[in-house]
Amino acid sequence: MGNRNKTDIEIDEDIKKNTTKCKKDFKCIRDNNYELCKVIESVRDNVLFIECLEMQPCSYKTVFGYSSYICSCPTRKEIYRRYKF
Repeated sequence: MGNRNKTDIEIDEDIKKNTTKCKKDFKCIRDNNYELCKVIESVRDNVLFIECLEMQPCSYKTVFGYSSYICSCPTRKEIYRRYKF
């Protein structure tokens, strides 16, 4: 993410409202010290294959295969679409 502050990230309110299962209280856009799961591959900016940095449960993380994960979080997808990280 470089030197960008999380407070610089802009997410449409409708997308935030659609992120109904977030149990982390949107740390991804509020907490400058919170590290996002790393996107390792994207399919049309809509399907995000991720590498999780923490092993806490997440309502939007789905196991794919033996060791891969897919992120379905609307807010995380928008961060990737807009900022490519």
